[in-house]
Amino acid sequence: MEYYNNMVCVGYQDLEPVIRYETLKKMVSRGRVERINRGGGEGSPALIVYSSLPEKYRTRFQQQVGDPVEIMRERMIKESIHIDTEAREYYESYQYWLNGTETHLTQRLVEEYTVNASVLRELLRLTERRSALRKSMGGSMRSVWDGIAASSERLRESYHHTLPANEARLRDRIKAFKEDGYKSVISGKIGNRNTLKITEEVGEQLIAMKRSRVPVYTDTQLWEAYNEMAEERGWKPLRSLSGLKAWINSPAVMPLWYDAVHGEQAARQKFGRKHKTLLPSVRDALWYGDGTKLNLYYQDERGQVRTTSVYEVIDAYSEVLLGYYVSDREDFEAQYHAYRMAIQVSGHKPYEIVHDNQGGHKKIKSFMDRLCRVNRNTQPYNGESKTIEAVFGRFQSQVLHKDWRFTGQNVTAVKKSSRPNIEFVEENNDSLYTWNELLDAYATARREWNNAKHPKYDCSRWELYQRSVNEETQEVTVHDMVDMFWVTCGRLSTFTDQGIQITVGKKRLQYEVFSEPGKPDHAWRRRHTYEQFVVKYDPSDLSSIRLYTRDRSGGLRFERIAEPYLTVHRAIQEQQEGDARFIRQEQEASMQDRIERQALGRAIEYDHGTAPEQNGLRTPRLKGATEDVEREIERRVRKYSRNPEEIQLGRLTKRVSLSDWRDQEEQQNQLRKVMSKM
Repeated sequence: MEYYNNMVCVGYQDLEPVIRYETLKKMVSRGRVERINRGGGEGSPALIVYSSLPEKYRTRFQQQVGDPVEIMRERMIKESIHIDTEAREYYESYQYWLNGTETHLTQRLVEEYTVNASVLRELLRLTERRSALRKSMGGSMRSVWDGIAASSERLRESYHHTLPANEARLRDRIKAFKEDGYKSVISGKIGNRNTLKITEEVGEQLIAMKRSRVPVYTDTQLWEAYNEMAEERGWKPLRSLSGLKAWINSPAVMPLWYDAVHGEQAARQKFGRKHKTLLPSVRDALWYGDGTKLNLYYQDERGQVRTTSVYEVIDAYSEVLLGYYVSDREDFEAQYHAYRMAIQVSGHKPYEIVHDNQGGHKKIKSFMDRLCRVNRNTQPYNGESKTIEAVFGRFQSQVLHKDWRFTGQNVTAVKKSSRPNIEFVEENNDSLYTWNELLDAYATARREWNNAKHPKYDCSRWELYQRSVNEETQEVTVHDMVDMFWVTCGRLSTFTDQGIQITVGKKRLQYEVFSEPGKPDHAWRRRHTYEQFVVKYDPSDLSSIRLYTRDRSGGLRFERIAEPYLTVHRAIQEQQEGDARFIRQEQEASMQDRIERQALGRAIEYDHGTAPEQNGLRTPRLKGATEDVEREIERRVRKYSRNPEEIQLGRLTKRVSLSDWRDQEEQQNQLRKVMSKM
């Protein structure tokens, strides 16, 4: 048993336990088994190529003698050279371009290159050791290479490597291995793109044409168009349409064009890995929230036939529809009310909520973080991964389908029973639901679904939900309802001269701070106008909002409650009782704000010597203000509002006589100042 020309071969004597000699001889003569005659007489007996033996004999041989590949490998390991495991890993992972795709080396080449690399490593070690010895001994390099060539041939007998026997070529291979390592062992013919019809460049061109939408090619048209292009560019033409189709539809190439031809969602569903999951075993472990079309036609106030949407929240364990909200948009308002109803029906916080991160979910995220322990989103447009999509489908087909106003299921539905009878609906459009009737009909359909038998358990969905207990979910209290359903605005809001504005459901709302009912707090406004606040509000009650400041640690500090901004009629004819009084009140308050700002600012100027009057200039008067306003400002400026110095001697001595010893020093200083001026 040995390697010969990189093939595992066995001798006649090796096959004696599994096949009779005469039988083997007949199979060789008939060409059913490959025999190798190496020549050399009796010292070199003929060998049988092991892989050419019929399968039954190979199986019998492995059972009685063993796997010849493993036997040869173990025999090689026992020899002096260590088979390089790193080389094997390198060649097994090596990829090269073959017919337009990246491919691995064959196992035969991996074995050959591993042996060659192992031998080259040993020869390189011998070369370096003997070269060092030659330099120290002053010997000839000629003798070193003669010895290396002889060692290579001896190793060929044991390992059957395919390194060149020519000494010069062997020397070049050892030098290349020293410089480039494992890569130098790989034949230059491997991955030689000049011999390929579908090279990397050609492959990219074919993929680009397959992805083309202007024009769109069939496979036949693609084949014809490419061959015309190949002739112009000097490429090799593709002779076989079937070969092109096989390449285009190969596993490595198909993902590169499938999305352009069939759509990205189709590509994702075809090539994306699918999870295998188990549904929860208790209630409230997992809630799903999602919006869908409310599959019933109704007639609006103008008599037009319409449909609308609904946002539903379901319990994944029981399939109970817990909360919902009907509206034309899947926005924050719909989601807020649906989750609020689900909490009220359940009486417990869910452990986990899963949604698709569409619509208003980004705005409601902080709310859902308070609602449950885990809040996560699934991929949008990935209905097959969500339980709620399957529930929607069965709810539509089993309950809503009973109503002749049924709009049908998804437009991709194949069954005709999943489609509406448009002719009947058009004929009876005067009998369609009104909006309020639609809401009542949908509520009735939900109750029917919840009270129907669960497909897995011998009870209704609602009974299953009521009987289940989840000890890890928290019962909801009144305080929890307040904490959960007050929503924080996603961005900071600035309090301006027109109050503070927030947006709820695409509607702008304006608020301000009051010191008492009907009276804006101007003292607070003077300190906080153009300051940014975190705003919290209850979407169910927008009569007030709360303003918070954020400290450096990220914590919130309550500031004030703001109420809707007061409005008055501009036209006197339309003004209501109290409007004129409010306008006068605010005019006076605004003037007081101006006085306060001027008084404080001028006082600071005088204290620091920067007032215009202290530098030979004048401060401009307030526009639109009276003399009384100017006098009030001057009175409130600290420079003029402090007590005047006494300059009359009689009054000063009288005051000194009425004082006690605690004020003696100060009064004597004042007396000296007066005497110095006289």
